[in-house]
Amino acid sequence: MKNFTFNINENSYSVRIVSQENNTINLEVNGTAYAVKMKEEVKTIKTPTLVRTPSKAAIEPVKISSASSGKIKVEAPIPGVILGLNVKVGDTVKDGDLLLVLEAMKMENNITSEKAGVVTAVNVAVGQQVLQGEVMIELE
Repeated sequence: MKNFTFNINENSYSVRIVSQENNTINLEVNGTAYAVKMKEEVKTIKTPTLVRTPSKAAIEPVKISSASSGKIKVEAPIPGVILGLNVKVGDTVKDGDLLLVLEAMKMENNITSEKAGVVTAVNVAVGQQVLQGEVMIELE
């Protein structure tokens, strides 16, 4: 299996490990065979296995909160940077229309309207960083 050379008190010893079974090792020291019993079993190194548990939290859709006045606020679902705006104040949008593109964690996220309405305010600009929960667009 393996060969070693030890120098102890200026004496050279050639050690060859012949075999290993559980905690008993058969070896030769300068040609003489020995069976050595280890106090503890030699642990074998195993390649670790990555175990992931499924996420318990459900994926949150884009938060749109309606106030009593009928305004709909489109909030940032995660922190990111605005890559593109597809609407301006006064535009009429339908359910499912693309409002803006938000880059987060090197991925482009399309933020769409979940309700029809008219854009009353655009609170972000292209290149602007937004935090989670920040109101980006308001609809009425």
